[in-house]
Amino acid sequence: MTKYKNKYRIESTRLPEWDYGSNAAYFVTICTNNRIHYFGEIIDHKMKLTDIGKMAEKYWHEIPQHFPFVKLGAFVVMPNHVHGIIIIDKPDDEQNESASASAYVETQNFASLHQLQSQQQFSSKNQFGPQSKNLASIIRGYKIGVTKNARKIDPGFTWQSRYYEHIIRNIKSFSGIENYIITNPLRWLEDEHNM
Repeated sequence: MTKYKNKYRIESTRLPEWDYGSNAAYFVTICTNNRIHYFGEIIDHKMKLTDIGKMAEKYWHEIPQHFPFVKLGAFVVMPNHVHGIIIIDKPDDEQNESASASAYVETQNFASLHQLQSQQQFSSKNQFGPQSKNLASIIRGYKIGVTKNARKIDPGFTWQSRYYEHIIRNIKSFSGIENYIITNPLRWLEDEHNM
C-alpha cells in the first residue's frame, strides 16, 4: 500500500498499459458494500430477486441504451454482487477518436435516461471526452442508476467502492467465464462472496 494525502490507499489492480476504452471483452464483478444481501437469496440453486435485485438486473440490461458501443454477454445477479461480461465494440473510426459523438446520446446516469427519452431526439457531443467511453464510466453509470433507485427502497444501500475486472483474451477464456457466470447460483454455498 502507498500513501496519498497522508492516508494509505489500495493500489489499483488495473493494467497501467491497457486502455480500458479499447475494444475488448471484460469480466466484471461488482459487490455491495460489506457484502450485504440486498439483491435476494438463493433458493434451490436459483436466485430469488428482491425489488433492488430486479433493479440491478434491469439497469444492467439497459447499459447499451446509454453506451451504444457496448454489447452484453452472460450476466447474473447474486445476493450481494453481480457478475457480467461487458464487450466494448466501438466502430473503427470511433475507436480512433474520429467518429462524431453526436450520433448518439451517452448518459452517465441511468436514472436520467427516461428523462432524456421524453425530450424527443436529444443529441450532444460528449463533453467529457474519451474518459466517458471506457469501462470505468460504464460501471459508474450503472452503479449510480441502481443506487439512486435502490435508496428509495432502502436508504442504506451502497456499493463497494471498487469493482473487479478481468480482460478476456480468447474464446476459451470467454466460454469458461460465461459458464462460471451462468452456473454461479449452483455454487453459492462455496462462493467467496457468500458472507
